[in-house]
Amino acid sequence: MIQISAFALLLIGGVGFFSWNVYKIRQNILLGRKLDRTDNAADRWKTMFLVALGQKKMFTRPIPALLHLCLYVAFVITQIELIEIVADGLSGGHRSLKDSLGGFYTFMISFIEILSVLAFFATVAFLARRNMLKLPRLTMSELKGWPTKDANLILIFEIILLVCIFTMNGADEAAQLLHSDTSYGFAVSQFIGPLFFGGIKSTETLHLLEQIGWWGHITMVFVFLNYLPYSKHFHILLAFPNTYYSNLEKKGKFSNMESVTNEVKLMLDPSADPFAAPANPDEAPQRFGAKDVTDLTWKNLLDAYTCTECGRCTSSCPANITGKKLSPRKIMMDTRDRLMEVGDSQRKHGKDYQDGKSLLGDYISEEEIWACTSCNACVQECPVNIDPLSIIVDLRRYLVMEESKMPTELTGMLTNIENNGAPWQFSPNDRLNWANED
Repeated sequence: MIQISAFALLLIGGVGFFSWNVYKIRQNILLGRKLDRTDNAADRWKTMFLVALGQKKMFTRPIPALLHLCLYVAFVITQIELIEIVADGLSGGHRSLKDSLGGFYTFMISFIEILSVLAFFATVAFLARRNMLKLPRLTMSELKGWPTKDANLILIFEIILLVCIFTMNGADEAAQLLHSDTSYGFAVSQFIGPLFFGGIKSTETLHLLEQIGWWGHITMVFVFLNYLPYSKHFHILLAFPNTYYSNLEKKGKFSNMESVTNEVKLMLDPSADPFAAPANPDEAPQRFGAKDVTDLTWKNLLDAYTCTECGRCTSSCPANITGKKLSPRKIMMDTRDRLMEVGDSQRKHGKDYQDGKSLLGDYISEEEIWACTSCNACVQECPVNIDPLSIIVDLRRYLVMEESKMPTELTGMLTNIENNGAPWQFSPNDRLNWANED
């Protein structure tokens, strides 16, 4: 009963704390502006299954894709064994599903063990890529400090988790052989058990080791679960809604601000009353572009929380490659950091609290956003369909439309568009002069 009570407290505490953090993240995301992404449900489901579940975009780079696939499949499939562990913990039983599933149970645990071995080697490979090979996209300035520690810490958690799994199964296998001289027949532990624990002839000692592995496993599961909301690895869960709510429009098609569109329609409609009351007088005027995270859409904020910090966007960005300050990955990381700051401040001081800081200026500089070529390479490369460009465009809109700030190279072009209806310094009446040339 003591073990059952301890497990129940661990289960309730772990799930409860995780749920509270998920609630706070949801609150933060909903600080963004409204955006309708409920159209084309069939296409959205297809995108989610191909990109999030099927890992489609990962395979543009085969080696990390295969390593990630080992971890991804192992993470998904091992949740089956977690069901049995929870059942054992609440009932005080041992391998509760074994008798009811029979031979399928042996196959299932064997499959999980094989995937766990693959996940172990993939984890070691990822640690080596980050800390020994030092791939350029994994050593950039925005990853210094906590992001690097976060990436390494989660990999270390995975290794501890896998060691606990094989300690549990291996010691249990050795105890089974000692007690009845018959093997469970699991693919990996039938060899690991005798190899590491075969010399122990005490059933009590083997049971203690099995319990250490069991409690270590479930404890690490809850540690991992509650670490996710503080880590970039929250993408494990958010990748699915994020890809479902992807922008299905063709890349390169920019959105128009509704307030600007309505104003232009009003100017072009001779029967419109310019002094008429707005349709929704209670709605606050919308800022032109974005200065802070609350000016972005909820999808932009969901993107920020979903970012895996893999750096594929930055390694494909022509501005970054040519030495410019822009890093699309940093744009997403800065947006997430600022959003967490704003969310925590509002929960502590109230919704109207202003801390005097903003995303543009305090986190992201003007130099960064004007370095962007709007080529969509970052959007194309992202494995979970994150769109850094839409954030950059909205930050630019604010600078141009509210601050009248832009690089001098653009001033002449915008003046020509205003006066001549085209980027070039020619009168509209002269546009067809080229056709009269011999």
